[in-house]
Amino acid sequence: MMSYSSRFCLVLFMSICGVIYSASPNEDQWRDRITQLPGQPMNVGFAQYSGYVNVNSGRALFYWLVEAPVSRGPRSRPLVLWLNGGPGCSSIAYGASEEIGPFHIRPDGKSLYLNPYAWNNLANILFLDSPAGVGFSYANKTSDLYTFGDQRTAEDAYTFLVNWFERFPQYKYREFYIAGESYAGHYVPQMAQIVHQKNKGIKNPVINFKGFMVGNAVTDDYHDYVGTFEYWWTHGLVSDSTYKMLRTACDFGSSLHPSVQCMQALKVAVDEQGNIDPYSIYTQPCNNTASLRRGLKGRYPWMSRAYDPCTERYSDLYFNRPEVQKALHANVTGIPYAWKACSDIVGNYWTDSPLSMLPIYHELINASLQIWVYSGDTDAVVPVTATRYSIDALKLPTITNWYPWYDNGKVGGWSQVYKGLTLVTVRGAGHEVPLHRPRQAFILFRSFLENKVMPSQS
Repeated sequence: MMSYSSRFCLVLFMSICGVIYSASPNEDQWRDRITQLPGQPMNVGFAQYSGYVNVNSGRALFYWLVEAPVSRGPRSRPLVLWLNGGPGCSSIAYGASEEIGPFHIRPDGKSLYLNPYAWNNLANILFLDSPAGVGFSYANKTSDLYTFGDQRTAEDAYTFLVNWFERFPQYKYREFYIAGESYAGHYVPQMAQIVHQKNKGIKNPVINFKGFMVGNAVTDDYHDYVGTFEYWWTHGLVSDSTYKMLRTACDFGSSLHPSVQCMQALKVAVDEQGNIDPYSIYTQPCNNTASLRRGLKGRYPWMSRAYDPCTERYSDLYFNRPEVQKALHANVTGIPYAWKACSDIVGNYWTDSPLSMLPIYHELINASLQIWVYSGDTDAVVPVTATRYSIDALKLPTITNWYPWYDNGKVGGWSQVYKGLTLVTVRGAGHEVPLHRPRQAFILFRSFLENKVMPSQS
């Protein structure tokens, strides 16, 4: 048990380091408190925590909590859980380190710089590496390492959340949201469904769940196929004949486990597209894009890779440093492999993947939860056309017709408000919207939290 004087000294030390404690701690919180990350700018003014939460006797998930700055009143701010997809990609590598987190990694892989559009300026952000086997999250049992799938991932994430709230009781009853992108288009609504169902009949649930937001999200395999192939063709990425071949060869069944004929057609499409960045078709790829082409598998041949392979290398350098792992309270069991932004094992051994999230959308829309779907319109992996086809399949009444939204007098994208769902596109953004258009993504997030329509020109 830490004495009062010891705690006073620790708080004093944290204040000197530029981090002010903002909540009543318990022993687990003291253990998880980050005092200073290697290469971190000084005087950041917000608290950080990271560590492990057990979800099963053999599985533990790694988290990183970044609170809102003390000057912005973290106790009055909501809690947002962020999930990246893959399957098998780390929320620490992508969401935290190159998208919405407070720090981005410099090319030297040693130092960090502040992100002026960090989402923790508006909310307390909780990043989770999920499932076990991704990033610093681990599984001790061999059987757990080769049985990945949607159902267990969602259940483990819910168990994590319940146990995490016991460690951080000050967040109980706080407004809570879930957000994510890409294959988290499965994780987010699946976890939202579990939270909603567990909360039924409880007057004041501990998890005060308000809604969710997903970006460039894998949603419905049939409409994702149709919308993706159409995007490739209409944006001049494939020939007429290949477009017709894709429409014929791909049986529009499972996108994660396609037929042999479909995979052959996809390979032809990849060859025709050439050396472009499919995550952002109008920007230059890194000078070595070989990693983008490894492991062609299914409807999402690049899903296991990040937008910028060069940025991914910065994460690989930084999070493999022993002093970084120590500061994060990570790799405490001595994981017998190097940290990677995306786990090939998780992606290659994925089992269950439902064909559609649309039934879950219907259930949660009927529950009057707040649901926003956004899409960067230069992404060829899960393009805006796929998202629009999926939303159209919900057959929702329109409240506000398609309109442009603005940022400083310039069109930031377009939006349409349906009964129970808001769609927002972000102009010129690729697969990871906050990476390509950080300011516009920040405006989007603020509008979501306030549940207000995107800003008009006036």
